[in-house]
Amino acid sequence: MAAPHAEDDNANSGPLRRIVIVGGGTAGWMAAASLAKFLHNLKCDIQLVESEQIGTVGVGEATIPPIMNFIRVLGLDEDDLIRQTNATFKLGIRFQDWTRVGHSYFHPFGHTGFEMEGIGFPAYWLRQRLMGDAAPLEEYSLQAVAAAHNRFMRPVRAPGSPLEGITYALHFDAALFARYLRTYSEARGVTRVEGKVVQAELRPEDGFIAALQLEDGRRIEGDFFIDCSGFRGLLIEEALQAGYENWQRHLPCDSAMAVPSERAGPPPSYTLATARAAGWQWRIPLQHREGNGLVYAQDFLDDTAARDTLLANLAGKPLADPRVLRFVTGRRRETWKRNCLSLGLASGFLEPLESTSIHLIQRGLALFIQMLPDRRCEPADIQRYNRMLAFEYERVRDFLVLHYATGERRDSDFWRHCAAIEWPDSLKTKIELFQSHGRIQREDSELFPEQSWLYVFTGQGLIPRRYDPLTDLLDPEKMRGALANIHDVIGRVVQTMPHHQAFIDRHCAARRLRE
Repeated sequence: MAAPHAEDDNANSGPLRRIVIVGGGTAGWMAAASLAKFLHNLKCDIQLVESEQIGTVGVGEATIPPIMNFIRVLGLDEDDLIRQTNATFKLGIRFQDWTRVGHSYFHPFGHTGFEMEGIGFPAYWLRQRLMGDAAPLEEYSLQAVAAAHNRFMRPVRAPGSPLEGITYALHFDAALFARYLRTYSEARGVTRVEGKVVQAELRPEDGFIAALQLEDGRRIEGDFFIDCSGFRGLLIEEALQAGYENWQRHLPCDSAMAVPSERAGPPPSYTLATARAAGWQWRIPLQHREGNGLVYAQDFLDDTAARDTLLANLAGKPLADPRVLRFVTGRRRETWKRNCLSLGLASGFLEPLESTSIHLIQRGLALFIQMLPDRRCEPADIQRYNRMLAFEYERVRDFLVLHYATGERRDSDFWRHCAAIEWPDSLKTKIELFQSHGRIQREDSELFPEQSWLYVFTGQGLIPRRYDPLTDLLDPEKMRGALANIHDVIGRVVQTMPHHQAFIDRHCAARRLRE
């Protein structure tokens, strides 16, 4: 047996024995829950430091389907989580007034259609649509049609039926979600420390974080630190100066105003994103209220006008005064630096237009656990992690820019500015490829699949100049028949699904709402 390296006896090497998370909220408690679950057998002490004096942003209440994997992998009871967080189900996002005022389109989750002789559904649907021989894209999606009729159910075993493939996510109260994960984490050994971190103490020999200094004089040591301190980036930026890449030349909004309101009726099974004169407004249905917010650019709308716009477009009575949030769209140049990983707002910010904020936390955690370091934190691992996360952020950024920089709106200074937005090269390539023959290629681990791009491309009014020549290999009658069959089956199946509210009432209504 080979002798261990001498450096293994050094205090700054060997396995991680103490991980310290700075900040609670969704990011902090997702990190705590994940580490408690997956590092249990490593006997690693996990502490989370947060202060009741410091509030959390808590505006991200809509999710995308990977959150269901997070819930299942942690072994959480889905119905109990939904009850405790006042959650509702989500089948996609409806975009109102983006392409032009009065127009709407739907970006559904899940698959649409099926291949024919090795040729994908998008290719032959686009061909038939260009020829005037196909229905709108949304009518071939189970999720889109179910959302239009406010229906919902979980997948069931039904061979050959689209009901087997229902794909969904959740809308939930972010503060209640964090509280739920806190209970889960503490039951698995995570220690919560109440206190306000004022600075990080760095090791002089290598610049690694050695300890945190709390406002009351306490000192908390750790082998590795996770920064969930929000936009401030207390560790990753203030202590380690990781740098920030500003993307506001691509995405002009820099402010958000959020307010809860009373429910105005049965909750829809989708998020609503409505374009306004200088930004866009979200509406997220929960069991006990609705979440609302306006994302806007201060160069085109002041706070007073933003407040007036938001309050004038609520479906129900406001339940609080609107809260203002300032942000700079972009990401840390180094998401992981030395012995510090940043998550959530500390790692970057992309507006919640496609509900990606919680997913990026989840993705960052999953990659970190896959590449779990020892106390040395090897540079090769850090560089690989940072490249992967940068790619993920950049491709989500491109997807968001697509909503702003295409379409027909020129009815305000804001939308005229958006029409002139600089496209990132990666997005320009995707658009040009689609406009030529309707081709869409998913790259590596990028989040959004081919069909998501198809829905937003066509929803925003982008139509290919020509169809894919490969579709000439298919029999036109077979294509026509396949589309008619998909359309017919989807229509019939949706009628068998319960209404969204009825499904919630039967399986997972919040307890106090039933009393």
